[in-house]
Amino acid sequence: MNEQRWLQTFAAARPNGGSTQARLVCLPHAGGSPSFFRDWPQHLDPRIETLAVCYPGRQERFGDPVITDMHEMSQRLAAVLAPLGDRPLWLFGHSMGAAIGYEAARVLLNTYGVQPAGLFVSGIAPPHRIEKGDVHLQGDDAIVADVLDMGAAESALLAEPEFRELLLPAFRADYQLIESYRPTDTPPDTPPLDIPLTAYYGTADEDAATWADEWARYSVRSTATMAFPGGHFYLQEAAPQLLADLSHRVLAGTQGEG
Repeated sequence: MNEQRWLQTFAAARPNGGSTQARLVCLPHAGGSPSFFRDWPQHLDPRIETLAVCYPGRQERFGDPVITDMHEMSQRLAAVLAPLGDRPLWLFGHSMGAAIGYEAARVLLNTYGVQPAGLFVSGIAPPHRIEKGDVHLQGDDAIVADVLDMGAAESALLAEPEFRELLLPAFRADYQLIESYRPTDTPPDTPPLDIPLTAYYGTADEDAATWADEWARYSVRSTATMAFPGGHFYLQEAAPQLLADLSHRVLAGTQGEG
């Protein structure tokens, strides 16, 4: 498997030639791409290597078949991430990406014996609270309307006819993946993760805000929630504050302080 097709690295200049202490893998939202995270190294501590996941069917992977099943997505992604466990490996996922991150973390441990250093989930309710949806079964206009209502800056391209036909297959696939997602491994039926877990959300993002505290049942280690002003894509405006907190947690956990 060619992991370069799955991962893009965004590097920041390291002062005095310092080395990487931890890896942060970022998983985009439905319809999202690695470019959503391209500016993150400007705000993250330079000792953290930033990698972003490119799901099949977008950017350099337009020719790859899309994935519409959570089990397949998490299995294939975990196979790519497993070799990266030679350094502390942290996962950050926003919206759909958070659910994928949770499932991939379980596969990493159960299949490859690789325990992530920690998990950051953003803008989503915990798996047992994610409701089944049917937007992916509706027409193109319904998907476009729902995506634009969420407010992701990059999704504005869907309003342009020349981009709409090109981008819609990936959006529909992602909607099908998350709307048909039914977790099979959730506490108390299965053991919680043994890693730190932090849930971030926007105060106006109703589902994520309502159920954020219930993410605590998914880890036996330290758990935390943190709110920022804004809606589902609060992190577009709050990136400096979010990443300052994230940097602190990654480095503290990597150095054995968290």
